[in-house]
Amino acid sequence: MLILAKSILGLMLGFFIAVVFGWFLIPVLKKLKCKQSISVFTAFRHAEKNGTPTIGGLIFIIPTLLVMLFLYLRGSLEITHSLLIIIFVFISYAALGFVDDYLKIREKNNDGLSIPQKLLIQVLIALVFFYIYMQGGGDANVTITSLGIDIDMGWLYGLFILFLLVGSSNAVNLTDGLDGLAGGLSLIAFLSFGIISWGSTWIEGYQEIAIFCFIVVGSLLGFLVYNTHPAKVFMGDTGSLSLGATLAAIAILTKHELSLALIGGVFVIETLSSIIQLTAIKKFHKKVFLMTPIHHHFEKLGWPETDIVKMFYIVGFMLSMIAIYYGVWM
Repeated sequence: MLILAKSILGLMLGFFIAVVFGWFLIPVLKKLKCKQSISVFTAFRHAEKNGTPTIGGLIFIIPTLLVMLFLYLRGSLEITHSLLIIIFVFISYAALGFVDDYLKIREKNNDGLSIPQKLLIQVLIALVFFYIYMQGGGDANVTITSLGIDIDMGWLYGLFILFLLVGSSNAVNLTDGLDGLAGGLSLIAFLSFGIISWGSTWIEGYQEIAIFCFIVVGSLLGFLVYNTHPAKVFMGDTGSLSLGATLAAIAILTKHELSLALIGGVFVIETLSSIIQLTAIKKFHKKVFLMTPIHHHFEKLGWPETDIVKMFYIVGFMLSMIAIYYGVWM
């Protein structure tokens, strides 16, 4: 029960600090003119959002780190190899996103870092991840117990880590197109992995992983105070890249990579819709969807933004419940 008490304490602290921090940060972002440039492709519904402050991911990133520090100083958690990896990924992808956001703001467009630049940085992050993981006694096996799969990948496990980090971070980034959508779905995902981590007693530092997840849940809840429709701030790449990559890191460390595909099912659907659309246009010169990612397809159909977000929340929640059943009891 002690892990439950620590998790709830972390959640509450994360929420209150995020709310207070956001109240101070948003006026600062406006003063510094950290404004979001709306793409011409989404201007048909989102023109009024042009100029909304971005880099709002700091509202949940900084409180999460502060609460972790507070709990460590009071002796409520230990710095394990697993926690070190999670914090490293959380901060490094936030830094990558911050640079990308900064370049977009400075150039007043949506270009940011080039694809080769992003990939190079993500390769370096994956290498550090792999090194810390192996130094902490981690194995290079991909294990899916329910399917009887246990493959020793050796050094190729580093490429597997890179694939999941890049895929998950970009999936959340693609989903961040409607007020509260990526933030709310990420909250559900971290809540699910927090519950799964509670039961992963065979993993070194499982308690710290669970506590971290619940701190992020609280911080995201505080962020959503300002990000739900109509959004007063956007998380930007600073937030979306950090959230996606950290979810992948937790899935790897808890050996629930398959669960990640379910828990992040909406992120997967958003990504697949974009891939299908691009392939259909290039190969067959036809569109499958009115616009992608798929949340824009529903906008084109005339759905109110809030209804789309609510529907995606429900789908994300139900998929997460299935994943928890599979990951904990099955």
